[in-house]
Amino acid sequence: MPAAGLAPALRRMVHISRPVLWINTLGPGVLGMWLTGSLLRWEAVPLLLWLTLPFNLLIYGVNDIFDQDTDALNPRKGSLEGARIRSSEVRTIWVSVLATNLPFVLWFALALPPAALGWIALYVLVFVFYSAPPLRFKARPFLDSLSNAAYAFPLVVLAYALGDTPVWPAALGLMAWSVAKHAFDAVQDIEEDRAVGITTTAVRLGARGTGWWSGAWWAVSVLAFALVSVPVAVVNALIAGWLVVCLLRAPAPATGHRLYRHSIAFPYVAGTVAGIQLAGALILGRYP
Repeated sequence: MPAAGLAPALRRMVHISRPVLWINTLGPGVLGMWLTGSLLRWEAVPLLLWLTLPFNLLIYGVNDIFDQDTDALNPRKGSLEGARIRSSEVRTIWVSVLATNLPFVLWFALALPPAALGWIALYVLVFVFYSAPPLRFKARPFLDSLSNAAYAFPLVVLAYALGDTPVWPAALGLMAWSVAKHAFDAVQDIEEDRAVGITTTAVRLGARGTGWWSGAWWAVSVLAFALVSVPVAVVNALIAGWLVVCLLRAPAPATGHRLYRHSIAFPYVAGTVAGIQLAGALILGRYP
């Protein structure tokens, strides 16, 4: 590709990778490193870099390839909330996914212990088959939501990669949190998904039922987080509780769409509280 065409192509791949959502992969990775007792471990840098553009391009690039029909009906697509791709871009996306991810995967295979590699493999497979057939968890009610527990896997991967033991209450809490958030965010897409025959958890339960489903999983996450950090648990309970109450008061896709920007901010706020508390403990020598 001529040099003049590289910059637009790169910008397009970055757009497809949804940078506003990178915190969902990079954030758990950083916290997973910090939970080992260090602010920075150089051995973790390749993993943290992988959790930015490469892995998010894998998640959302594959998703966009297999969701072209429903994305064409979705007014959110084509903005910061996700790209609307053209059929002519499919080959470029696949090549970009492989080119950005394979070097990291090869390095991990050489440098990381088996436990970390096993969780990385599971992490990749879950997100590929969330969108891709034959499994396509996205179109299987409850499995679509439950599969998003994988967003918490970096907490486990980083610990094993750095020769430590995962902080399981934090990891399990984030798994439950991710299950809740996925279903909650899917409420806004109920009509588009139903129109193309995709039965998600949100489609199956409806907006009200999804509010209760997400609320239950967020409650589990609060209990798990409380075993690690009471301030994080309190912030999580307040934000999750407010989102659920707002949805239950007006259970409709339009409410889900209106609340989505607050849902996007949720991990930034809760993650900042967790990060400040953990980083402060590390700096002051009070952790672990």
